[in-house]
Amino acid sequence: MTEIETRAARLRRHQRVREKIKGTSSRPRLCVFRSLNHIYAQIIDDTQGHTLASASTGDPEIKAGVDGKAKVEEAGLVGAVLARRALSKGISQVVFDRGGFKYHGRVKALADAAREAGLNF
Repeated sequence: MTEIETRAARLRRHQRVREKIKGTSSRPRLCVFRSLNHIYAQIIDDTQGHTLASASTGDPEIKAGVDGKAKVEEAGLVGAVLARRALSKGISQVVFDRGGFKYHGRVKALADAAREAGLNF
């Protein structure tokens, strides 16, 4: 498969996931995007269309701690920081949106770290 076909297949998978998952005010959606070098996560209230909390490997707080670490460990840091930010805003329940990616590797590490830090999903 070419790069364009691979991206299109992921977007189709993401559409299937999004048909079933909606973020509400009481239980927002934790959305993950994984690029080649970074991982991004947002907590989104789909009813209002607002991002309530976000974290990525590009954040200054996380960037300092990722030097020399594997990508899976970086994803774990992002998950922990995102959970901390969400809990400080009173968000403890979320719905997990894997974004069309396999629940494996970095995506799973981010989810596990967020659960350990106190988020329920």
